[in-house]
Amino acid sequence: MIKVILWDLDGTLLDFSVSESNAIKAAFKHFNIGICTDEMVARYSAINLKHWKMLERGEITKDQVKVLRFVEFFEKEGITSVSPEDFWHFYEDALPETVEFIENSYSIVKRLAKDCKQYIVTNGTLSVQKKKLEKSGFAKIMDGAFISDEVGFEKPDSRFFDAVFSTLSDTDKSEIMIVGDSLSSDIKGGANAGIVTCWYNPNGNAPDKSLRIDYEIKTLDEVLSIV
Repeated sequence: MIKVILWDLDGTLLDFSVSESNAIKAAFKHFNIGICTDEMVARYSAINLKHWKMLERGEITKDQVKVLRFVEFFEKEGITSVSPEDFWHFYEDALPETVEFIENSYSIVKRLAKDCKQYIVTNGTLSVQKKKLEKSGFAKIMDGAFISDEVGFEKPDSRFFDAVFSTLSDTDKSEIMIVGDSLSSDIKGGANAGIVTCWYNPNGNAPDKSLRIDYEIKTLDEVLSIV
C-alpha cells in the first residue's frame, strides 16, 4: 500500500516547456535582441536538457548549468549583445510567471491528499521552484517539498533521498512511491533508493531496461488506481 507519493514537478505536474518558452521569449524582448522563434526555443531546450543531464551525472555544478547553457546557446545563435549572466537572471525571474498544469494534475494531487502524504522532489532552482509551488497552489496541498538547493544534493544522488527518508523515518520504503518523467533522475534515483517507481511516460518513449520501473503510466490519473 502506498502511503507517500514523491512527485517530480517540472514535466510531471507542471508543463516546463511552456514556462521555458515564455521566459526565453520575454528575455529576448527585454534585451531587444530580436524575435525568438519556436525553433530557437527548441534548440535552447535541447542544450538546457544536456546541461541538466551533466549535472545529474555530477560533471558540472548547478551554478555552471545556470550560465553555461546560455553561453552555448548564444554561441550557436550568434548572440553577442547581451551577457549570458544577465540573460540568465532575467530568465530565472520570468520562469515561474507561467504555471501550466499537465493534464489535471492539481485536481489529482488534491484528491489524493485524503489518502496519502505527498511531497515535491525537484532539482530546480530554489527561488524558481518556491514561486511555482506558491503560484500553482501545490504549496498548500502538498505535505512538503524537497528542493535540491536546500537538500544539498541532486536527484538521482542517494544522499538526496537520504534527506527524504530522514523526514519520512516512520514510513517503510515499500510504501513510498516516486512519480516522475525522467528516467535518469526520478526513476534511477528512486530505484537505487529502494522505493516504488512510477514512470510518467505520455509520449511512449522506450524504457531503460537497466532500470527497475515498477509502474509505467501515460496519464497522471493512472496514479489513482495504483494508490
